Amino acid sequence: MQTRRRFLTTAIGAAIILPYASLAATKGFDTFQGGTGKITVHPIYHASFVMQVPGMVIYNDPVGQAAAYAHLPPPDLILLTHHHSDHYVPKTLKALLGKGTQILANPTVYNKLPKKLKAVASVIGNGQEATFGNVKIEAIPAYNTTGVRKKYHPKGRDNGYIVNVDGLRIYSAGDTEDVPEMRALKDIDVAFLPMVLPYTMDAKQAVSAVEAFKPRFVYPYHYKKAYAKQFTQLVNQGKSQAQVMDGAWY
Repeated sequence: MQTRRRFLTTAIGAAIILPYASLAATKGFDTFQGGTGKITVHPIYHASFVMQVPGMVIYNDPVGQAAAYAHLPPPDLILLTHHHSDHYVPKTLKALLGKGTQILANPTVYNKLPKKLKAVASVIGNGQEATFGNVKIEAIPAYNTTGVRKKYHPKGRDNGYIVNVDGLRIYSAGDTEDVPEMRALKDIDVAFLPMVLPYTMDAKQAVSAVEAFKPRFVYPYHYKKAYAKQFTQLVNQGKSQAQVMDGAWY
């Protein structure tokens, strides 16, 4: 992905101070500078990633084998967007659960949680907020709007999340198209956008969304490789100033 390669060539060995965030990258993770500390993003697989933020470790939709997370600290908070098996795997959650781990889930997932997991979980619906220590979570609607795609993610059921921490706003979209609630977002520093048909959106929809809500950095995730390549090309050619990030998802 051409834009990111240029940026990393400059960034390695010297910090770059940007108007909204600074970023330095090492193989396997990216680090963003917050107001008082660093926020490190570790892409794991598909829609699963880990964020180390000041005072907390946050896992997003962790799936796969627990061994994939063995090099990272256990989660203080796990965010679950919806119940599909590429986002919610109870066996994986049980294996990753640490002392004091809390789970935040949309209503469908919360109702499906086994007793052990439900005991440490809380529920959040579209438009609601929750606070964990110095981290505020906003639940953003995630749904399909196009024809037969509506059956995959109906409106009102699933969540995306904005993590507000240390002066940054980090948006994990979940499975969704470029819905009005996404397009209306403000002051997003880092965004994770899915792009795979028929379940979410194509590259052109994702680019249109980026041009509407103007994130500073954007990760394609939950994608087909051809879509991610097209997305990067279109962002680079378009009017958005977003920096496209190339996470090692696959």
